Amino acid sequence: MLRRVENPPNPFLTQHREWLGPPPAVEVEVFEEQAASILSKNDSPDISFRWSLNPYRGCQHACSYCYARPTHEYLGFGAGTDFDARIVVKVNAPELLERELSRRSWRGEPVVFSGVTDCYQPLESVYGLTRRCLDVCLRRRNPVGIVTKSYLIVRDAGLLAELARAAGAEVWVSIPFADARVARVVERSAPPPQRRLEALKRLHEAGVPVGVMVAPIIPGLNDRDIPRVLEQAAECGARRATYTALRLPGSTREVFLSRLRQELPDRARRVEQRIRDMRGGELNDPRFGCRMKGGGPYWESVKALFENTAKRLGMRRAFETEAAPASPPCRDPAAEAGSVRGTGQLPLFGQ
Repeated sequence: MLRRVENPPNPFLTQHREWLGPPPAVEVEVFEEQAASILSKNDSPDISFRWSLNPYRGCQHACSYCYARPTHEYLGFGAGTDFDARIVVKVNAPELLERELSRRSWRGEPVVFSGVTDCYQPLESVYGLTRRCLDVCLRRRNPVGIVTKSYLIVRDAGLLAELARAAGAEVWVSIPFADARVARVVERSAPPPQRRLEALKRLHEAGVPVGVMVAPIIPGLNDRDIPRVLEQAAECGARRATYTALRLPGSTREVFLSRLRQELPDRARRVEQRIRDMRGGELNDPRFGCRMKGGGPYWESVKALFENTAKRLGMRRAFETEAAPASPPCRDPAAEAGSVRGTGQLPLFGQ
């Protein structure tokens, strides 16, 4: 059950917190939840890990392309500004994780933080759930992986370095844009690219293994940023890199296209056409093995640009995802012109 948090200012509170960037465009509502479980088991053939952990639902970073937006609809909320501003906090996350990792059946598999939200979004500075969960992993000597856009992760650099030495820890900083102006339009409340690069550098200097995720790549919008992002990330200590193609499941497509048309009207039509070019005329391909890939000549050129740049910089690829043997091949727009879209395997989020 969700409980909306409403507190007047505390005149005796000596702590204060400041926004690392501009405040959100909409008022944030917080809902606390006593969750029944905290580890999600992934059995998708195109995801390289089994267990993920999300202390929060919804994300204050307000990235218009976020594939997790439709999950908010399961809570009775919307996938637009509700996802950005109506944040659910799983206040018992550390206790649930302690219970799970202490089971005799637990095999010490890696736990990946984030997946449907950013575990270091601004509310983490208030609740500290991610840090407390990391403390549990350190005590239990359990390896972790983290994906984030947030500079707040620097707060836990020492803890992550200790965990890396004791059990294994990796941090992947998501930096899809080199141009801060465009990033601000598409990722409205996320830290700017330079701030994320600074976080990457400080984590590396603290002894935390780091990589860069150029994700998502949006054809016609940020594909030309790939060399610059990889070069800057390499200078900051990243030795591994990966990328995925834009995914627009369910309501995400309306949120993304609306933001694009409103903020970048001169580029919106070209970007939409490029997306359709790599998806056989559609805006999304929900099939396992194809969700995070594209097809067609334009996407192949994007893929070559990334892989050649990463090779030149000595950056290793990671999170390689291969389609399951039963999965149909990803769409080649040239081969599918005018064809009817097949269903393939059951997609996520009912799409």
